[in-house]
Amino acid sequence: MSMAFAPDDLSGQTACAGSRSPLRHFLRTETGSAAVLVTAALVALLWANAAPTGYASFWETHLSVGIGTHGLSLSLREWINSGLMALFFFVVGLEARREFDMGELRDRRRVALPLAAGISGMVVPVALFLAVNAGHSSAHGWGAAMSTDTAFALGMLAVVGHRLPSGLRIFLLTITVVDDFVALGVIAVAYSEHVDVPALLVAVAVFGVVLLFRALSVRRGLVYALLALVAWVALLESGVDPVVIGLAMGLITYAYPAARADLEHATGLFRMFREQPTPELARSAQAGLASAISPNDRLQGLYHPWTSYLVVPLFALANTGIPLDADQLARAFTSPVTLGILLAFVVGKPLGILGASALAYGVSRGRVRPPVGWGAVAAGGALAGTGFTVSLLIATLAFRGTQLADAKIGILSALVGSFLISRLLTAVLAVLPRRLRQRALLGDAETLVDLAVPVDPDRDHVRGPRHAPVTVVEYGDYECPYCGQAEPVVRELLGDFGDVRYVWRHLPLTDVHVHAQLAAEAAEAAAAQDRYWEMHDLLLSHQGELRLGHLRTYADALGLDAERFDRDLRSHRGAARIAEDVESADLSQVAGTPTFFVNGRRHHGAYDIGSLSAAVRAARERAAIGARGGR
Repeated sequence: MSMAFAPDDLSGQTACAGSRSPLRHFLRTETGSAAVLVTAALVALLWANAAPTGYASFWETHLSVGIGTHGLSLSLREWINSGLMALFFFVVGLEARREFDMGELRDRRRVALPLAAGISGMVVPVALFLAVNAGHSSAHGWGAAMSTDTAFALGMLAVVGHRLPSGLRIFLLTITVVDDFVALGVIAVAYSEHVDVPALLVAVAVFGVVLLFRALSVRRGLVYALLALVAWVALLESGVDPVVIGLAMGLITYAYPAARADLEHATGLFRMFREQPTPELARSAQAGLASAISPNDRLQGLYHPWTSYLVVPLFALANTGIPLDADQLARAFTSPVTLGILLAFVVGKPLGILGASALAYGVSRGRVRPPVGWGAVAAGGALAGTGFTVSLLIATLAFRGTQLADAKIGILSALVGSFLISRLLTAVLAVLPRRLRQRALLGDAETLVDLAVPVDPDRDHVRGPRHAPVTVVEYGDYECPYCGQAEPVVRELLGDFGDVRYVWRHLPLTDVHVHAQLAAEAAEAAAAQDRYWEMHDLLLSHQGELRLGHLRTYADALGLDAERFDRDLRSHRGAARIAEDVESADLSQVAGTPTFFVNGRRHHGAYDIGSLSAAVRAARERAAIGARGGR
């Protein structure tokens, strides 16, 4: 069946912010920003080699900010490294909190493996760096050899990992969050000199006030911003790198899905404003819309693009520039600093992550296992060898002069080495026999189920084979235009895959679609006469004609008993059944339509034929692995 609309039309959702999850948006933004980051690093190298004196003097220019007799004077590089990078770590903290509240890590049993892999993926590289630098003054710079750069890792994954499972992105992201958290602890403890205890206590006290305000449900963002700024200044004065406050503020910012009741309340406020467009009602509607979305989601949407496309590239521009010539490169690759960092990232990171995952699997006798196959874990370990942002930040704190230049060359070389190894691993995986490749990529871990109420073929409306290995569930609304756009895609999906069953569950959004409830009851009235799917198709193909008269016409066209159909509608016979579907949607945290689940996992992203087909294929392959493992 041909489609008369573009895939971009198939990414909307009624009564919700969109069908793209925060995680997928985060991954997409990180991937796109990797290109900007590479460009900034190349510009810095060109600038430093074309005008080395000008490059150095520009970033050492001091900028002073003061109020009365109080003020701060830092170089431009320090404003970026200690100031703007605090915003970057704030976004990292937001994403970590979102994963704990709503993502894969909401099942706390899944925390252990990425935590162990993240820590081991730092300890092993540090051990290799120290082994190479033993007896040298450069050994104190071990912190520069341990931290993965999220943007580069996910950017490379987009380039080399189109055949790798989507679960690897989440696994890799979780490891990098652990990585960043530990790295900031290292910065605070190992690379903060001459700590001023009174100033540090002030910062701790201010953060305590932040926690108190959060406990009192204070929602004024300006209050938290001012307190964070005071804590940042106190940390700067204490000698502890103030970027720590960014991560801490992000970690305490709640994430939760938009509740249907909050969305309905926001709809009511907007309608009041539509009827009486006054400034007071405009403010009320704006506040209602904002409160329906969690602070975590709002702040990520606000700051993540800025950090990805401005802050981190500026950091690269300010710190990557080093004069390069043949003699310097020859010297660097005999330097223990360069060799230690290169070995740490290219060899230590994959060994640490893969080794910790295998150890956890063995010690737990298979109860703790990665969410993807071992081949994908190995590829993810190689991608984790892309150290850049935090490694450069620590290098600027640990080294000076020639050693700093050697560290930068090592970090940049590790990027190339990790890319080549990851390409090699994915090429090897691609030539494996099909079944072996599926197991190597997908593994046999239990998947996290998002659908709260399992499908019951005796109760649910099912289209397709009753016992198919893949089940697609859609929560829909007959008046929702996006559900209408998704309908031909679903038909094409069922035509392409003979082993998929499709389930429709009602979620009439009565606050925005006044005829949706009646249309759903009409479908149930038709179901009572064994003509559910015929009525379902008519309703979705006539979404603008769902009044009672229209529904009676459809019943006549289907040859239904008109009196029985009319009686069932008037008595609201199907209302209880629809209410059960709505309750199951609430339990699964479904707020908008259409929302799809594939084998119990919520489908994030567009619902075009390509996206849904990919999700179905992945679910079918995982189901096949599970079936073989169960025999």
